[in-house]
This record gives sequence, C-alpha cells and structure tokens, in this order.
Amino acid sequence: RNLTQLDAAPRWAVWPGHGVVTFGKSLEEAKIVADISEHTIKAIQQAEKLGGWRSLSQKDLFGMEYWELEQAKLKKSASTKNFQGKIALVTGAASGIGKACGIALAKEGAVVVAVDINPAIEKMQTPGVFGITCDVRNKTALNNAVENTIKQFGGLDLLISNAGIFSSAQSIENIDDKIWEQSLSLNLTSHQQLLQACIPYLECGISPSVVIIGSKNVPAPGPGAASYSVAKAGLTQLARVAAFELGKKGIRVNVIHPNAVFDTGVWTDKVLKSRAAQYGLSVHAYKTNNVLKTEITSADVAMAALQFLGPAFSKTTGAQIPVDGGNDRVI
Repeated sequence: RNLTQLDAAPRWAVWPGHGVVTFGKSLEEAKIVADISEHTIKAIQQAEKLGGWRSLSQKDLFGMEYWELEQAKLKKSASTKNFQGKIALVTGAASGIGKACGIALAKEGAVVVAVDINPAIEKMQTPGVFGITCDVRNKTALNNAVENTIKQFGGLDLLISNAGIFSSAQSIENIDDKIWEQSLSLNLTSHQQLLQACIPYLECGISPSVVIIGSKNVPAPGPGAASYSVAKAGLTQLARVAAFELGKKGIRVNVIHPNAVFDTGVWTDKVLKSRAAQYGLSVHAYKTNNVLKTEITSADVAMAALQFLGPAFSKTTGAQIPVDGGNDRVI
C-alpha cells in the first residue's frame, strides 16, 4: 500500500549478566530507545503482578508502526547529518578553536570527547559533547583519556589535535629554558603522544581523518617567537610524516594554519589594545589586518577543520591550508 518499510535492524537487546543495550543512528536516538525499553519493562513487570501481560497482535502492532503519522515522521527524519554516527576526539577543547571544533562536530551529528586541562571542560552543556579533564603533556593521563573514549563509545573516527600555548615573546639569546621546554612539550610532544595513542583505534575507524592545528608562524615566523614557531614547525613536519605512514591504513592527516584568532582566552581586551597600540592601529584595524580585511574567528577555523574531516577532502592528505584572511608574508 505504498508504505515505506521500517529499518528491520534491532533497536535493543538483553545482555545477560550486564543489562539492556540500545542501538540508534545517533546518541539521541539510542537514548529514546533506552527510555522506551525502560518504561516498557516496568509496564510488563507491573502487569505481571496484576495478573498477566501479553503483547498486541501482529496486526495491531503493524497498525501502530505503519500508521500515517509514523510514516510521515520516517520521511522527515530520512536526512542524515554529515558526521552522524562518528566518534571524535578534540584536545584543547575548553575554549577557542578547540571548543568551536567540538561544538561544530556535535551539531553535525558526531559524538565528541572534549579534552582539556581546564576542569570546566566537564561542565560543557552542549549535547553530544563529553568533557575529560586531562593534561595532554602527561602521557599516562592522555592514554587514559583515549582509552576512556573507546570504552564509552566503542571506537574513534575523527581527531582534532589542537592543544597548545603561545609562549611569551623572547629573543633567541634570552629564551628561558622553562619556556622553551614548555612550548616543545605542549605544542609538539603531546601531539606525537596523542597520535601514538589514537592510531590503533583510528585504523578501525570509519573514514578516519586527523586535523592538526598548526600556525601561521610555520610559513611566516616572526622575531621573538622562536620557542612557539620551532614547536609548530616540528608539529607540521610530524603531520607530514604521519600522512605518509598512515595513508596505507586509510587515515588522512591534514594541517590548518590559523592566524590572528582573537576570540580566545589569550586575547583579553587589555592585551588586544596593547598589541594594537604597538602597531599604531585601532583594535578593529588590528583584528582585520590581512589581505581580505576580515576578522578570523574560532568558528572559521572549525569550519575549515570539518571540511578537512569530511567527504569534500576524502582524497586529500598531507595538505596545509591557511585560515588567516590572507597574509602577505605567507602569500
């Protein structure tokens, strides 16, 4: 009768000795099935105490599942989001670029594990985003965060390696040893350790892809930023080698080089005014000091990251793309 057949795959199952397992195309759908199965079980148990329970006939069940409004709902929910069913891990996700990436992935259907040293990460209210407090420089803690991701969601498909810090300006002859080591540890070594922990699971992922957040300082470094620029250059080289090694496993690795992303915790109003004054510019002019005369936001970088992770760049690996409004030194 011109009806659309419902998906015949199971939606829930009893796992003896453990409990009930529910299945869905998304976290939201799986939760709905969990709610339905939970109150159905209670209804059956209560009915049994009152004298017995039996299900509807096959004919009546068919009528419920295939009535007009259910069919309309089925057609309405036919569209699938770009990252529906994907599991993603994002580091440095409590603010700035990392936070924007996590939110954007969740909006497009992914389940996101957001990692940050800031405990506030565990209080993020975005549906589909689950925070883990972790100092990514601590290899044991980082491995535990990855393992917890796998235990919670069963796999890993997407990785945005973003955690980093911009070191205070120091000339090479005056670089403090602690500043140098801190930059190398966070901006380079932690990313290598993250890749090392994630690769065995990305190998089993669905269209697995990695985006590493670099910096404009890689193609166009400036004076006083040696510790930061050297670490980011090393990170970019790490990504290039990873693209070679992981290509045979079907894992893509690409790099984004942002510049002048001012909507982060580092750039307070006071710092912005001070830096703008150094160049004799207003704050607005300083923010838009690029070829396109436009302001770059964390959301802009996140948008580019999602494109790299998605099907539009499914045949691209080892690439580097700037998100900087056009920098004359880079161009």
